[in-house]
Amino acid sequence: MPYYHAHELGGFFKPESIAVIGVSRESASIGGNSFLQRHLDAGYPGRLYPINPKASEILGLRAYPSLASLPEAPDLVMIAVRADLVPAALEECARKGVRYVHVLTSGFSEMGTPEGRELEKRIAAVAGEHNLLVMGPNCMGPYCPAGRLTAWGAIPGRDGHLGVISQSGGITQRFTEYVSSLGIGISKAASIGNAAVLDSPDFLEFMAGDEDTRLIAFYLENIRDGQRLFDLAREVSPRKPIIMLKGGESEKGAATVESHTGRMAGNRKMWKAFFAQTGVVSVSSVNEWVDACLAFSCLPKSNGNGLFIMGGGGGNSVIASDACARAGLDVPTLSSESMEKLRRFVPAAGSIAGNPLDDWELFLNPQLLLETLDIAYADARISMVIVDRLIPRIAFHGPEFPDAVEEIADFIKTHKNRKPTVFTIDYDGGDPDLTRKGALLRSRFCEEGVPAFPSFERAIGALACFQKYCNRFTGL
Repeated sequence: MPYYHAHELGGFFKPESIAVIGVSRESASIGGNSFLQRHLDAGYPGRLYPINPKASEILGLRAYPSLASLPEAPDLVMIAVRADLVPAALEECARKGVRYVHVLTSGFSEMGTPEGRELEKRIAAVAGEHNLLVMGPNCMGPYCPAGRLTAWGAIPGRDGHLGVISQSGGITQRFTEYVSSLGIGISKAASIGNAAVLDSPDFLEFMAGDEDTRLIAFYLENIRDGQRLFDLAREVSPRKPIIMLKGGESEKGAATVESHTGRMAGNRKMWKAFFAQTGVVSVSSVNEWVDACLAFSCLPKSNGNGLFIMGGGGGNSVIASDACARAGLDVPTLSSESMEKLRRFVPAAGSIAGNPLDDWELFLNPQLLLETLDIAYADARISMVIVDRLIPRIAFHGPEFPDAVEEIADFIKTHKNRKPTVFTIDYDGGDPDLTRKGALLRSRFCEEGVPAFPSFERAIGALACFQKYCNRFTGL
């Protein structure tokens, strides 16, 4: 595909009319019907056109026998017919004057058969002949909460500044649900599947120029034009962080990639060099992907790797310090001025004034927590802060902690010397009550724009990614 098309891809994300080819008169688990239903559930404000030659109405919408019979050329067409019928459907799109097409259908090169590969080549040929912009096949397509174009993932979704590019529909769907539950909004997401026509570099170039997108989450299994991806990633990374989850690095993973999208994945050594030379942030799991996006979405610039740990318990402090060392983060001794201020209110018995700070009273008195944050923000040796937030439980032999999430979050976000600050809320272990309370508390902090993580290790991993990026690109 000619690269100059990249700036045109915005048409996928805010269509005023959508036609779906391949809608049955009966509901299906996934396909044209389910996409139509989800558009209705999301409150999509545009015009929806089900295409079925044997139906007059589907899901309360007037149905049409063909694209040719529509009163207009729709802005976007989704194709959900059998694989062997897709090329003809694309020809029909071209005759109607349609430019943007999403092919949901699978059964192409990912099948590993000559017939599947030939059909995919035919899709590319028809698109090239008629100048069609085609997303897919074998994909979930475009997603944009601002336009209520949310037939998958979080419905109706949350509008924001995170752009998503992914070769996996299932992963993209789960990811958009996950980040939405943590208060992170999506500007645009593209599930591109086999990428027979439009490939990931096309959407990377588009999102690089998209004013609504400030951070890019990328799930990649394989690439057709590695040099173009490399050049784009190196150009985009300094101004818009790219968080990439790379699938298919192991031998087994690479074999699975070929059966998923029909393309080869590349080797681990090559991708290690790619990350080192472009500044793209590498993560190795969906949780790490979400955690990094949470940190990058909410935190101000970090100017160093000195971390202040506010916790409750000597053992926790030791483990936390070890985790920081493994991640390349420093836990420096506080300045004499900071220590003098802490000793004024940190009890001599049962607590430890220093870094890490062991003081249970911080969770009983929100004002002490804010005073301690103020001390950390004024200390030149400290660049980031992590608060190990305990959950009120009967086992602690203490009263319920005051509910001060909004007060704490407001203090952090409006402080003139604010430094990257995150919370950990450990609710693992199988206790249903602990899980419920912890998940709710985490959600509340995240909704207020303060990153909270379900374990110290995950918080450290996210901060390490963020700090490494900030150190490399000081103009962030």
